[in-house]
Amino acid sequence: MIMPSRTLVCFAFGFALGFAPLAAGAQSNTSSAGPLAVETVAKGLDHPWALAFLPDSRMLVTERPGRIRIVTAKGELSTPLANVPKVVARSQGGLLDLILDRNFAQNRTIYFSYAEPFDGGARTAVARATLDAGEAPALRDVKVIFQQAGPASRGQHFGGRIVQSADDNLFITTGDHFSDRDMAQTLDNDIGKVVRITPNGEAPKDNPFVDRSGARAVIWSYGHRNPQGLTVNPADGSLWEQEHGARGGDEINVIRPGKNYGWPVVSYGVNYDGTPVGTGKQRAEGMEDPLWHWTPSIAPSGLTFYTGDLFPQWKGSLFSGALRAQFLSRLEIKDGKPVREERLLTNLNERIRDVRQGPDGALYLLTDENNGRILRVTPGR
Repeated sequence: MIMPSRTLVCFAFGFALGFAPLAAGAQSNTSSAGPLAVETVAKGLDHPWALAFLPDSRMLVTERPGRIRIVTAKGELSTPLANVPKVVARSQGGLLDLILDRNFAQNRTIYFSYAEPFDGGARTAVARATLDAGEAPALRDVKVIFQQAGPASRGQHFGGRIVQSADDNLFITTGDHFSDRDMAQTLDNDIGKVVRITPNGEAPKDNPFVDRSGARAVIWSYGHRNPQGLTVNPADGSLWEQEHGARGGDEINVIRPGKNYGWPVVSYGVNYDGTPVGTGKQRAEGMEDPLWHWTPSIAPSGLTFYTGDLFPQWKGSLFSGALRAQFLSRLEIKDGKPVREERLLTNLNERIRDVRQGPDGALYLLTDENNGRILRVTPGR
């Protein structure tokens, strides 16, 4: 279920962490869990965006120009999967998130988001497909199940994160396209929203705006800017989201049905030119306050709760990548809210696009570069 959010607005603080090289291409960083070993699992990826683990421990990785590859534990890259739909790989657009269906072992179903060509620009879309991971890997039975309603983006703020909840329904984030931000406050479009659909693309009957005239039935929450992190807290089933602000005001939110998260009326940041956002206020009645915000902005992306055994000290922590600030953020969660941040891998000097927990309990990161890497983070010595 989706649990009520608790309000705590904190300025992010962290501490610089040491760095010492290890042999065989690894590196070590000190942390509250002791030294960290960072090894390159694979390289040579073109702006990888999302990572998902197959049951045999191989990985599926999306590349923003429009490719999906299978990657072995030894870092071997497959040829690009056939039958990926055409994407608009321009500016921030392209092939984005990817997840496995909860019943993947039985149905081989995956879901992926992308910038779909639309009206001279692009819009956020989500497709469902069956994975054929044989000698000639391909997608089969590709079906588009969501297409963002509203004007086309010219290349910015697509959102695109996907999460499947325990009831099998899908949550999808959409951005405000940068230029259409006022539409994040209206319900007749999918701009700046979190939407909830069934695996077939329908609006579940218990969505909050199903019976409201003029409102899109798929909308779950609104008032978002560019959400690039989405995950379910395994402790209580609550839906956590993270989104980019402008100059400051990056947010962590617990997403509740029908709630308004404020953009672009209120923000803890300012516009890129230094002018106030909206009302110039940080909060307003009827709009949800973030649990946490980063000011200055770190440009967060990727979001996961840690449940593994490799780092017992970090169980229940929330991890996020940082694009602009180029580090791995660990938020300590207490009583359902972030209370402290630890900044890890601060000398990595690469944009972290995604963070996932592997089946081995390690943390896996994607670096968003022309020669992007998959990194594995484990306890060091």
